[in-house]
Amino acid sequence: MLFAGAAIGVSHLVQSTRAGADFGYGLIWALLLVNIVKYPFFQFGPRYAMATGESLLEGYKRLGKGVLAAYYILNLGTMFTIQAAVTSVTAGIAARLLGLDANMWVSVVVALFCFAVLWRGRYGWLDKSMKIIVLVLSISTLVAVIFALGQNTELSIVQRLPENTLEWTFLIAFMGWMPGPMDISVWHSLWAIEKKKINPETSLKSSLFDFNIGYLVTLILGLCFIVLGATVMYDAGISFSPNGASFAGQLIGLYTSLMGSGWFVVIALAALTTMISTTLTTLDASPRVMAHTSKLLKIPVLQKQQSWLMILTLGTCLIFVFLASEMRLLVKIATILSFITAPFYAALNLRLVTSKHIPLAHQPKRWLKVASVMGILFLLGFSGVYLSVIF
Repeated sequence: MLFAGAAIGVSHLVQSTRAGADFGYGLIWALLLVNIVKYPFFQFGPRYAMATGESLLEGYKRLGKGVLAAYYILNLGTMFTIQAAVTSVTAGIAARLLGLDANMWVSVVVALFCFAVLWRGRYGWLDKSMKIIVLVLSISTLVAVIFALGQNTELSIVQRLPENTLEWTFLIAFMGWMPGPMDISVWHSLWAIEKKKINPETSLKSSLFDFNIGYLVTLILGLCFIVLGATVMYDAGISFSPNGASFAGQLIGLYTSLMGSGWFVVIALAALTTMISTTLTTLDASPRVMAHTSKLLKIPVLQKQQSWLMILTLGTCLIFVFLASEMRLLVKIATILSFITAPFYAALNLRLVTSKHIPLAHQPKRWLKVASVMGILFLLGFSGVYLSVIF
């Protein structure tokens, strides 16, 4: 559920809904394809953790300190922007729900609220609360989908390819962020270790079962948001804002205008729980990995998770106050880094789960290894196409 909470965010609420709004059901093929391609590399996180008792970060160190240092620098360069982006969308939805004007101070309050939650509860609370949040999200989203399908059943299910540069650019961004950035696999390996500490009887089989459930939830909800976008917004003639928070407000407003104001709470609740789950899990994960990496690299300071939690929260708030006008550029940089590093993480994860120090019984089956190699080739080509479009 932590994986689902981290993955289900802007990629689902904004990108999947926009895919349905602009293409109807025509991009379902892309959603299914990218989830299949990325599956092995996300699964290797908990697999490695359960097989070795160590996280992927220790594994990266086994491959050389330079590999771990590269991860450290990349994460440091993107975590503030990513946190600011997801927090601002969460704040936009919360402001809409409470009838407030969305501004930087609402974003600051949301950031501080999530900080307080994690400061007090840490992993145990997060693990339990995420199950409730994802359950609420799933139920409210499914209710909205059932209602929307009842209103519009005439859409074609014929799949399609983009027809111009703008549409290709969107498709690349849609597939790049779905179901989430590749480094979530690192976060998941750390969460698996934490769960093992709390419940020593956790096995590889049960951990992979947990992962598969979470991954399936992210896929189903991705489909749900495409259906919502298609049934409610397709051919509506509305131009959506590129700003995440503004888009969320338009999304909720359009749903309620077509489905009735009585559905406002259901739609707003689905959107809000979507983004709260992402905001909480990213705020937990980044400090967790930075503190652990600092220990492994023997950096003399900042080896405590609480210290990084304070730094990330403070940095996020400072972006809202002083760099709000540069948010789009910062997000673009973070997006580019996430895209071009995806094959890097994929190759490292495959290398680790097939290493000699992994018992053969815990290594992936042959078909999964073959699928992984094909997936890496796909991600390399995908990153090349993305860079050619961007530049």
